[in-house]
Parts: sequence; C-alpha cells; structure tokens
Amino acid sequence: MERKQLIEQIKSKKSFLCIGLDTDIKKIPQHLLDAEDPVFEFNRHIIDATKDLCVSYKINTAFYESRGVKGWESLIKTWKYLPKEAFSIADAKRGDIGNTSEMYAEAFFNENSSGMSFDSITVAPYMGSDSVKPFLKSANKWVILLALTSNGGSADFQYTQVTENEMLFEKVLKTANTWAGADQLMFVVGATRGEGFLTVRKHAPDNFLLVPGVGAQGGSLEEVCKYGMNKDCGLLVNSSRAIIYAASDQNFAEAARAEALKVQKDMAEALKNIW
Repeated sequence: MERKQLIEQIKSKKSFLCIGLDTDIKKIPQHLLDAEDPVFEFNRHIIDATKDLCVSYKINTAFYESRGVKGWESLIKTWKYLPKEAFSIADAKRGDIGNTSEMYAEAFFNENSSGMSFDSITVAPYMGSDSVKPFLKSANKWVILLALTSNGGSADFQYTQVTENEMLFEKVLKTANTWAGADQLMFVVGATRGEGFLTVRKHAPDNFLLVPGVGAQGGSLEEVCKYGMNKDCGLLVNSSRAIIYAASDQNFAEAARAEALKVQKDMAEALKNIW
C-alpha cells in the first residue's frame, strides 16, 4: 500500500485506529469453539463489525504460530478476509541475518510462496541494516521498526546513552531513516511514552508511528495525539484486548464495534486539528 492511500483512508474514515487481532483461543466466546476454525470465525465477526471504523488490522503472529499448522491456516484465512483497503500488519517482530530475513519477507510478503501478502511487518533493529533491508526490497511494502517501546524491560537498552546527547533509541531512529524514507518505514512507539513522542518526532518528523498501548494497557489517546500527530496524522493507534474482548457472549462482535466506535469518534475530533 502506498502512503497516499493510507492517508486517504484516514481522511475518509476519520480514523487512525488499528485493531489488533491477537486472538487467543482460550479467550474467545465458548459458542465459537464448535466451529471448524474457531479463531478465524472469531476474527471474521470482529472484522465485519469494525471494518468501517478502522484503517488497519494488526495480527500478532505468535497467537497463531503457537497453534502449529492449524494456527497458520487461521492466519492465512484471516489475512485473505481482511478488507483490501485496510493496511495489514504482520506483527511478527522478525530480524535476523540477511538471507534469513529474505525468507521471512517471502513468508509474509509473497502470496505465491506462503499464501499471504501483508502490507507491512514489524522488525527488531538490533542486528542492524542487513537484517532490515531485505524487507524493504518489495514494492509498496513497509517495515515497522521497534523504536521506543513501553514494556518494563525497555529501559534495559533503549535509554542507554550512546553519546552525551543521544540515547540508543534515538540512534535507531536516525540510522534507520538512512535506509528508507517515510513512504516505507514506520516506527513502533508505545502509547505510555507521553512526551517521549517529542523526541521521536525530532528524528522522525514525517514517519508514521504504530502506537500500541491505548486501551487495556492504559495509554492516553489524547497525549499520543498531542505529542505524536503530524500534518498527515502520522499515527496508527492500536487497540487489541479492549476492543476484541469487550464481551464474551453471543454479542461479542456488537460489543467490539461499540468500543471501536468510541475510539473512532475521539480520533475524528483529534483529526479536526490538522484537516
């Protein structure tokens, strides 16, 4: 997907919501367990209920890989069912030496090879350029690089001072932007980072940011918009559990839609500040 298509979709839907399909078979409504593929059946209902309210779906592949062949089948079917206009994210957090990354790119970007062709993939930058560039070879495919996360262990490395005036996450942002432009490179920045978005925007003013942590993890959409939004919006704010597990009964999809609608309305208000 091209950058302009993503921006047009944000404008038309008045939303920059990304819904995470981190589907845990232990948490889905019990009545779905009788289906041939309970995970896909759950995902199908969530997608049908929310596709007009969000611009992106993020699939955390661990929830599918953990179930072996059945999980991969659910993953492929879910990708195929996603609306074609939705920006699809394989949240796989890959990152290895070049020839291995080339195979990961085949797995998630080449439908002829694997049955899937996501628009983007999350990548860990620790091994450097040769582990990231293979993902950038495919036209209109995006790398979403881990930059400033909000998990407890993020301080172990990300805030390390590499020079007197630069922390490691800043070096990641600056260096990565020499590998690709803002039309192919996004960054993951946790929603609980607040004013940290100002530092991120200093080094990545034009890039889209994938922002997890709003909703169940306690991140503030208002703060994310205040410090992270740019002239093109520049944000994909992800919510997973708060939306997809809003209810566990027969009305789970309607409850998911209601939660997504609340977020979309807040996003529509925030977008008035730039358009």
